[in-house]
Amino acid sequence: MDTIYQELVDYLGGQVSTAKALKVSQSNISGYINGRWNMSELVALRAEMVTKGEFKATDLCPTLKGLVQPLTA
Repeated sequence: MDTIYQELVDYLGGQVSTAKALKVSQSNISGYINGRWNMSELVALRAEMVTKGEFKATDLCPTLKGLVQPLTA
């Protein structure tokens, strides 16, 4: 079963291109996909911006729920 992180990677064209778009290392992307760690608030907000709201920061980083309004609301 794909995680939201894998869906994001597929959407952005692979781990390397996702890492570049989100300004993190490819190993960070691998860690998100494999459940080694969660996406930070800043990276989740970047993901929402680069995907033009296709992926919501609050879905990528649940600690943001209730703290911020989605950027594309």
